[in-house]
Amino acid sequence: MATAIQSVEGVGVTSRPAAEAYLGGVCFKLGPPQLIGAELEWLTAQVPEFVRPDLAALAYALGPHTPRSIDPSSPAQPLPGGSAVSVEPGGQIELSSAPCRSARELCDYLSADHAVLTDLLSSRAILMSSEAADTRRPPQRLLQSPRYRAMESRFSGIGPYGKLMMCNTAATQISVDAGADAAAVEQRWHLLHAVGPALIAAFACSPRLYGVPDGHWASQRMRTWLELDSPRTTGTRRSGDYARWVLDVPLLCVRGDGSDWTAPPDATFGDWVVGSLDDVIGRSPTFADLDYHLTTLFPPVRAAGYLEVRYLDAQPGNLWRVPVAAIDALLSGPGAMAEALAAALPTADRWRDAAEFGLADLELRAAATALLSLAASYSPDPEFVRLLDAAAERCCRGHAPGEEG
Repeated sequence: MATAIQSVEGVGVTSRPAAEAYLGGVCFKLGPPQLIGAELEWLTAQVPEFVRPDLAALAYALGPHTPRSIDPSSPAQPLPGGSAVSVEPGGQIELSSAPCRSARELCDYLSADHAVLTDLLSSRAILMSSEAADTRRPPQRLLQSPRYRAMESRFSGIGPYGKLMMCNTAATQISVDAGADAAAVEQRWHLLHAVGPALIAAFACSPRLYGVPDGHWASQRMRTWLELDSPRTTGTRRSGDYARWVLDVPLLCVRGDGSDWTAPPDATFGDWVVGSLDDVIGRSPTFADLDYHLTTLFPPVRAAGYLEVRYLDAQPGNLWRVPVAAIDALLSGPGAMAEALAAALPTADRWRDAAEFGLADLELRAAATALLSLAASYSPDPEFVRLLDAAAERCCRGHAPGEEG
C-alpha cells in the first residue's frame, strides 16, 4: 500500500507534545476498514552463476519500472496491476501493491504483476527465488545510498544479523486499514500482535541462513530481527503508546546534503526535539525529519497511516496468498476478531519461541491450526477457504509451508 504519511517540509518540530500529536494523526488514519495491501519480496540471482545481479542489469530489465533507488531519473511506473517495484539492499526485489478493496482483488493484481515482473527480469537472465532466507551467498549490499550505509554502520556495531537481514532475507508483508476510531484501532492493533507468534510459526519456512551458526530455527529471517537493535524492532503492544515509542527510538540516520548520514550514537528523536542535538546535527528537526524517522523503525506491526504486518516469512511459490487470506478473514468482523483473540492469547507473547521452534512447539502448533481453521470459516472466498483449510491441516501435522506429507 502506498504510504499514508505526508511530509511537511521545512516546518519545525517545536515540542515533544506537538510531535506526539502529529504522530497520532499520521500513523493511524481513521475510517471504516475497507482496504488491504501487501508487499512481496523475492531473492534474486543472475543465472547460471547464481550471483547477485548488478544494478545496471536490473535497471535494463525493469525499464520504466526501475525504482529511483537505482536510477533517480526513472519514471518508476507501476506495473499494469498497480504494483510498484522496489529493490532491497542485497538485490531482493519487491512488489508493493496498490490498496485493494478485497483480498481476492489484491491477490489477482499481485499475481498478474508477478508474472509481468518475472518476464521482465528473465530478459536479463535474472531469477526470482521465493525463499525467505539466502543460504548460498554471503551478505553483500548492492545499494550504496547514505541511508543504507548508515543502517549497515549502526547494525554492524550490534552483530552480524543486521547485514544478513538487509541482504539475505525476504518477507511477506500485509497492510490493513487502522480502524474507524481510536477504540477500533487499539482492538485491531492488539489482535495483530496477539496472533503474531502463532502466525510466525504457521508460516515459518527459513530454517537456514548463510553465515548463521548451526542450530535449527524455524524462521531464521525472524531471528535476524529478534537479534537486532531491539529498541528499533520491538515496538509497543498498545497503539496509544506508539507516538511515545517513536520519539524514544534512537536515530538511525539524519538526512543531509552529503553522503554521511550517520546519527549521533543512541541519540533519540525526542532528544533532537528538545534541542539536545542541535549543536551536533547543526539544525533543529522538522516534521519531514520525523516522517523519515518513521521509515527507519521496524516493529512487528508498524503504523504508517494503516497497520503493516511485518513478521511473516516470504512463502514458497504462490502460497503468499494464504497469509493474505488469513489476515483478511481474522479481521473481517467482531466475531472473527473475538474468536481469533481467544485462540491466540495462550501464545501471544512467545515471539522468540515461534521463530526458534515454530510448529515443533505443540502450543504454537495448536494456536496456528486454530487460527487458520477459524480464518477458513470466516473467509468469503471459496478458493481461500480451500487454501486455509489445507494450511490448517499442514500446521496440525507440524509441516512448514511447501512441505509435502
